[in-house]
Amino acid sequence: MPYQAGRNLPGERASKLGHLEVLRSPLVQQIVENFEQPEAVDMLDVAWESFPPCTEPLDVVFAVDGSWQPVTDERPPYKKIAFIKTALMMVDQAALNRIDKDEPHPLALRDLMAKAAVYHATAFPLRHVYLRGLSVYDATRQIIFESLKDDSLQGEVMETLKWLAYEKWSKSPRSSLPDFQCPHSEIDGEAHNATLSFDQEEGVCQTCGKKVFITDMLGFHLEMSENAASESVATAYMNIHETLLLFTGIRHFWESNKRETLKRCLFLKDGPLQIRAQYSKLVNPIRNFLLHAYLQGYPISIVGQEKTGIFVDHLNLLLGKNAPSNHFFIPDHVYICEQIQSRPPSGAPYGKDTNYGAKVFIVMNERCRLVLSIPICIPMDKFIQSPDSSKIINFDRILATLPAMLSSRHENALIPIELANSIASLSTYPSVKVLELFAFKSRE
Repeated sequence: MPYQAGRNLPGERASKLGHLEVLRSPLVQQIVENFEQPEAVDMLDVAWESFPPCTEPLDVVFAVDGSWQPVTDERPPYKKIAFIKTALMMVDQAALNRIDKDEPHPLALRDLMAKAAVYHATAFPLRHVYLRGLSVYDATRQIIFESLKDDSLQGEVMETLKWLAYEKWSKSPRSSLPDFQCPHSEIDGEAHNATLSFDQEEGVCQTCGKKVFITDMLGFHLEMSENAASESVATAYMNIHETLLLFTGIRHFWESNKRETLKRCLFLKDGPLQIRAQYSKLVNPIRNFLLHAYLQGYPISIVGQEKTGIFVDHLNLLLGKNAPSNHFFIPDHVYICEQIQSRPPSGAPYGKDTNYGAKVFIVMNERCRLVLSIPICIPMDKFIQSPDSSKIINFDRILATLPAMLSSRHENALIPIELANSIASLSTYPSVKVLELFAFKSRE
C-alpha cells in the first residue's frame, strides 16, 4: 500500500519495474506453464424451461430506484456527508406503448415522469459533522427516524414500516416489535435489548429509560461509533427506503380495498429482493404478507432486477451455451453455491434469512437477458433449497408483461426502471461537485 498524497508532499507511486521479479521467478513460470486454458468453460447442464403460455399482461407498473453519493471536505478535519435520493414512479401499459423503444422523445419522457413520480431525499453526517449538539451517532439515528417521516411524502413511508414490522395487515398483529439491541447499550457499556409496543414509533427502553425509535429495530446504530458512521449506513438506508416506498403503494391498494386493482399491478425494484445483515428483520414480515395475500386470492407481482454482479456474470457465461430465447432457468441452492458462489453447499441455504424472492435467469431474445428476483407463494424455508417455477407468484403474467417494457437504449434494460433511475440518480459529476459546494463551501 503506497503512501497517500498529503498537504505538502506528493503520494508514493508504485514501482514501474516491480513485475520483473514476478516474471523471473522459476516457481511462477512453472505454475503458469502448467495452467490449462480450456476453449470452453465446463459447466453443469442447465435445465432451461420454455415460457408458459401467454396470458393477460399486468397493465399498471410501479418502479422504484435509489442513489447515494458521499461528499468529503478536502480540508481537515475532512468532514463527510452522505446524500441519498430515492424515487417511485407509476406508469400504465398504454403510456408505455406510446413511448418509442428505440428513440424515446425527451419531452414525452418528461411528461410521463412529471405526472407519475415522487421522490425522497435526505442527508446523513458520516464524519466530523454535528447536529444541534448531538454526536454523529445520535444525529444519524434521529435523521433516519425523521427521514422516514418525510413530510413531502406525508409520512407514508413510516406508516408502511409500522404496517410491516407490526404485521398490521394480519388478523393477529404483533403486540410489540421483536427485541432489538438498545442503541444505548454500546455507549453505556451494558448490553441489553429494547422493544416498542404495538404501533409505537418511539418510546423509552425498559432497561435504561432512554429514547428509542422504531428505526433502531433495523440496527443502523450497529454500524456507527460516537463520532463516525460507516458508508454502509447510507447504502442500507437507500435499500430499505426503496423497499418501503414500493410497499407503500402495495399498502394503499390493500388498505383501501382496491385489491382487485392490486392484482393487475407489477412492482419493479432496481436490485435483488434482498435485505442483508441486521437489516433483514424486515424480510420475514414481507414474506408473511406476500404469502397471506396469495392465500387471500390477491397475488402480488414483485420483481427485482440485478444489473451487475456475479449472477449477471454467470448468466452471460451461460449464453455461451446458446441459451434459447423465451426460456428461463431457476438455480437451486446447490447450483448457486457450487457454480456461482464457488463454495460448498453444506452451509446455510442461500438467501435463507435475507431474500424474499427466488433468482430467475430469463432469456427474452438474443439481445436481452435478465437476472430477476421474484417471490414464491410458499414459506421461504420450504422453497429456498429448490425453487419451483409453478409456485412463483404471477410468473406467467410477469413474463407476458416484460416484452412491452424492454428498452433499446441500454443493455438488458426495462423502461420503468430506466425512468425511475433518471429521477433518483446522483451522478459523480456534476452532482457530487454541486453537493460539495452546497454542503461545505457555503458554510465558509
